[in-house]
Amino acid sequence: MLKILAAAIVLLAPSAAFAQTSAAAPEPIQVMLVGTFHFDNPGHDLYNMAVDPVTTPAKQAELAAVAEGLRRFHPTAIAVEREASDTATLLDQRYPAYKPADLLTNPDERVQIGYRLASLEGLTRVYAIDEQPGEGERDYFPFDKVQNWVTAHHQEAVLEAVNAPIAADVAEMTARQRTETLGALLANENRPDHPLNGTAALSYGLLQFGDAVDQPGAELNSGWYERNAKIFAKLMLTAKPGDRIVVVYGAGHLFWLRHFVENTPGYVLVDSVPYLAGT
Repeated sequence: MLKILAAAIVLLAPSAAFAQTSAAAPEPIQVMLVGTFHFDNPGHDLYNMAVDPVTTPAKQAELAAVAEGLRRFHPTAIAVEREASDTATLLDQRYPAYKPADLLTNPDERVQIGYRLASLEGLTRVYAIDEQPGEGERDYFPFDKVQNWVTAHHQEAVLEAVNAPIAADVAEMTARQRTETLGALLANENRPDHPLNGTAALSYGLLQFGDAVDQPGAELNSGWYERNAKIFAKLMLTAKPGDRIVVVYGAGHLFWLRHFVENTPGYVLVDSVPYLAGT
């Protein structure tokens, strides 16, 4: 009888240990990526959408609906495409001065979506997680080197073909903004099956521009990966177990940011499309 009891204890012991380990496992960190075009038309990208003013009453109503949709996610923190002046906390240095009245004068998508949402939810955790090269550091997107190689090797038509889908998407979005809401436009850009898939077609298409010695296309691809890896690493520094984080970022970053969320243990990607589309 004693041998039977001892055997039972041995069999149960691993199960008890497993239960304790499972109970101690931290809650996953849910990340919702909201890829955007730049509302204030800064002209910083290769292809830039000419965005109609978003501070008008009609567009403000559309953005209010976007915010209400995102509130259904019940975020605990917001992260935006800005460099933090305080690298110890990575808190966005501009958010504390935000006032709802800013929505009528500042078209920046970080304000219109990120700050608006944080304010409505009463959040103080708004993080600035962008990464830019410092003095003497590598350019993360050295497109000028690609362009120079293309010109020297008379590959302009090939480069134009690589860029064509992106140019077409920007033109389409520019036209669609006249007939569709900002929520619908953002939902379309954030579709996991969007044809451009976060401009991966551009990054990988550029790999062909180079030779065995000079490989500007490969350098650009690796630089863009590195920038996004560092952005996500900063997000990891701010995240806490159980967090629900909304990341408001340029849509061109979606491909790699999705990759990092989906492949990093402890992180769960939440599709933003149903929240943006109001479904």
